[in-house]
Amino acid sequence: MRVAVLCGGRSSEHDVSLASGEGVADGLAATGHEVVRVTLERDGTWVSDGEELALCPGRGLLGADVAFPVLHGPFGEDGSVQGLLELLDVPYVGSGVLASAVCLDKVVAKDLMAQAGIAQVDYAGIRAARWEEDREAVLAQLAALGLPVFVKPARLGSSVGIAKVAASEDLDAALDAAFVHDPCVIVEAMSTGVEVECSVLGSARAAEASQPGEIVIAAEWYDFAAKYEPGGMQLRVPARISETARERLRTMAVEAFSRFGCSGLARADFFVEGEQVLLNELNTMPGFTPTSVYAKLWEASGLPYEELVERLCTLAIERHAEERSYRS
Repeated sequence: MRVAVLCGGRSSEHDVSLASGEGVADGLAATGHEVVRVTLERDGTWVSDGEELALCPGRGLLGADVAFPVLHGPFGEDGSVQGLLELLDVPYVGSGVLASAVCLDKVVAKDLMAQAGIAQVDYAGIRAARWEEDREAVLAQLAALGLPVFVKPARLGSSVGIAKVAASEDLDAALDAAFVHDPCVIVEAMSTGVEVECSVLGSARAAEASQPGEIVIAAEWYDFAAKYEPGGMQLRVPARISETARERLRTMAVEAFSRFGCSGLARADFFVEGEQVLLNELNTMPGFTPTSVYAKLWEASGLPYEELVERLCTLAIERHAEERSYRS
């Protein structure tokens, strides 16, 4: 199998994506697949083997059987690259345009979760225009969430631009900082529960959940350093939650994967407060760095890294063939 591994991108998660791409490329090469590395530069150009690429709709991508877009954040995980790969007519790993866009936008995703009755923490979405026009009204609305709260850009990952706010006088600065990254910001109430993550693998027809893992950190919260620096966090599998909560969590992960129309892979992030399970978000292209949770959970569930990345490529090819079987 010839696989084009895409990494880098225009978002602030560029370096994380490069590390993820290396992991995927090495895993595929270890199982005998031919890997074509494609770097998406910060200025948006695509480069492979030192040459800038010219992309032609309907002509595929460098003769690859499948593309693996290991891209995080805007201009990569938000449906934009997925749409381009659709136009190129090349199978690609991960969710399609709509699911990618919805899951990356935390406000849209949480609004849909609320409509579906999925348990989650209280939250509020704030647009930059409203914040600029009436700060006092926004702060009054956010007061209902209590303290502490987490202030996040709506469409970034890897804890970029996130702040934990424990005092009301610090909320203005946290919002201003988050709006530097995104014109939409989400503010979430803090859960006192255990932070647990679960990996999902499969298709719209059939998906399965890994054993859940508990995120154990020494830091005050799960920030960028805790996620990516060696020793920043410990993944405890199985998570220290009840069997009832564990099975409920795994069921919710698969149900959310299906409800959002995801494909291939997703990591579902939860808070568990006793027997109550709260879904926080779905990540449609989680990290594949040496410290990343998605593959570690599958390894703990009996699926080695090399087999995982190979299976993801196979799922992508199968989905492409199925979708092309329908008349447009």
